[in-house]
Amino acid sequence: MVGATGLVGSKMLQVLDEQKVRIDELIVAASERSVGKEIVFQGKTHKVVSVDDAIAARPDIAIFSAGASASKQYAPRFAAQGTFVVDNSSAWRMEKDVPLVVPEINADTITKDTHIIANPNCSTIQMVMALAPIHKAYGIKRLVISTYQSVTGSGVKGAYQLSREEDARRSAYSSMPGAGAGAFPAGVYQFPPAYPHQIYYNVIPQAGDFVDNGYTTEEEKLVNETRKILRDDQIAITATATRVPVTGGHSEAVNVETERPFEIDEVRKLLEAMPGVIVKDDPANSIYPMPLYAFDKDEVFVGRIRRDYSVANGLNLWVVSDNIRKGAATNAVQIAKYLIETKLV
Repeated sequence: MVGATGLVGSKMLQVLDEQKVRIDELIVAASERSVGKEIVFQGKTHKVVSVDDAIAARPDIAIFSAGASASKQYAPRFAAQGTFVVDNSSAWRMEKDVPLVVPEINADTITKDTHIIANPNCSTIQMVMALAPIHKAYGIKRLVISTYQSVTGSGVKGAYQLSREEDARRSAYSSMPGAGAGAFPAGVYQFPPAYPHQIYYNVIPQAGDFVDNGYTTEEEKLVNETRKILRDDQIAITATATRVPVTGGHSEAVNVETERPFEIDEVRKLLEAMPGVIVKDDPANSIYPMPLYAFDKDEVFVGRIRRDYSVANGLNLWVVSDNIRKGAATNAVQIAKYLIETKLV
């Protein structure tokens, strides 16, 4: 486990335990500043080692959650000696010969020769879980996506910024009139904030960095990764990704235009039959997916399933999942389990 001390790495260890993955030996690795720290896993204390030491141990599987630069530097060294690397960063996702895997959809792209395997972006994973059965049955012509992504999608820094702003606002409310609005002074933050604007009491229409075409890197991931996972470069896709003041769980409004006609009841049945998807769709009783109830769960929740009458073969979905679990840790652990169960290791 490379990046074992981080937010996602810690969750990966938890999921490894929960899913009872067979482990002969666990090696926890991180950056040099974390070497020597101790991590308790299944009642046993493990000392954090350097990545170089982890490579020298020649593990069967290396699960990475250490960022793209670390993955680019170290993943090929693991792979060169026969280790299967499951990488959670963006480093390898769009490489032609690297499988981009959501196990319920395209585990078959993993072979004995694909020693680097990419974990998709969190917002992509949950969306394609809902879209895969629809694409198989009806073909997807076009997608219009709006995301509402939690601060943990930005790691510890995002969660810290929201927490600091919330604490500061509560203090301001108790000490000064009219303190409920306006930006925070720079002194609120003990290190540079994750976002260019306040996130508390706010929605920021930027997730990721802007690129030359006016989209952000998060939006481009939704376009490119979805096409690769669904194995269809012809799907027209546009996306707007936003950051919202929610601690855990991404939400997505997904507008789907299919190639062939569908019946809503059949779409619902397809989603109910999809492994890892739970349909919560009873609007008359205010039952629909929300990040509050998806938090710390592995499943993808789908609701607000309804026809879009403005276009032929139009469909609207609301998709919610815990971005740290299925959006990162759980998906990576599922890939590791697949490697073991198929005897690739």
